[in-house]
Amino acid sequence: MPPKDRKVAVMGYRSVGKSSLCIQFVDGQFVDSYDPTIENTFTKKLKVRGQEYGLELVDTAGQDEYSIFPAQYSMNIHGYVLVYSITSEKSFEVAQVIYDKILDMMGKVTVPVVLVGNKNDLHLERVVSTDRGRRLADNWKAAFLETSAKEHEAVNDIFTRAILEIERADGNLPPGNGCRIS
Repeated sequence: MPPKDRKVAVMGYRSVGKSSLCIQFVDGQFVDSYDPTIENTFTKKLKVRGQEYGLELVDTAGQDEYSIFPAQYSMNIHGYVLVYSITSEKSFEVAQVIYDKILDMMGKVTVPVVLVGNKNDLHLERVVSTDRGRRLADNWKAAFLETSAKEHEAVNDIFTRAILEIERADGNLPPGNGCRIS
């Protein structure tokens, strides 16, 4: 079976770890300091349930509640990874704003989304509870994970889940198979 190409936009407030998650996933390394992203694209082959995927990740510039949703993030994008930091209430709010903008742009009720609470290693600085993240994702009918790019915790799961959410939206998987990774 030839690989299926899937394009996923990684979005969220600035400094939540979007690039760190992408680099950890693609290169298996944690980059602690880097310049804020303008936009980067990463590619990686990934096997999910026996099917090979060519995954293209669009690592977007940090968004805020006033950012105009760039049209290119609604075209030819199969799914979204919305990242917030568990140490930032603001980033959690911005993830919700971005989600609403995606739905507006796409003119849909739901889109394949994985909501990611990053920086799970900073549990002493946590301000957004796991429960709140999970409730928001349930509300969106999205997948939810908490991760740490630094500790390489659940990073690969994000993109596996993104593929599964896209396949489910395309009707290639039964809805809500009850599989939850958190």
